Amino acid sequence: MNVQKNKIALSERDVEKSVGQLLRFGVVTSSIIVLIGGILYLFSIGSQPRPDYDIFKGEQASLVTFKGIFMGIFTMNPMAIIQFGALLLIMTPIMRIIFSLTAFAIEKDRLYVIITLIVLSIILVSTFGGLNI
Repeated sequence: MNVQKNKIALSERDVEKSVGQLLRFGVVTSSIIVLIGGILYLFSIGSQPRPDYDIFKGEQASLVTFKGIFMGIFTMNPMAIIQFGALLLIMTPIMRIIFSLTAFAIEKDRLYVIITLIVLSIILVSTFGGLNI
């Protein structure tokens, strides 16, 4: 019985390490992508005159949808690359929840599977509920 508790504790520790690595990887990857997009953006508008900051100009309509962001990446649009990095940063905790859900399902822990499904559905609805995909 003591050996079984050690195996369970070891697998929980492995899951925690994997979740930590997933979060670290997501944040570092999105930061690098945003940095690359920022550098490209500075190169593309660096020679232009200073913008008028008295007038607010929002994002282009193409940069607020998934399709627009992905099309912008393929055309090397710096703002689309920055948006994609921000999108990856938003997706990182969602991927953590999906990973935890998988780990709980493998462990056959029904209570935590149900709780994690509730949390995942709340986050997905609140994140993607108002988007025009």
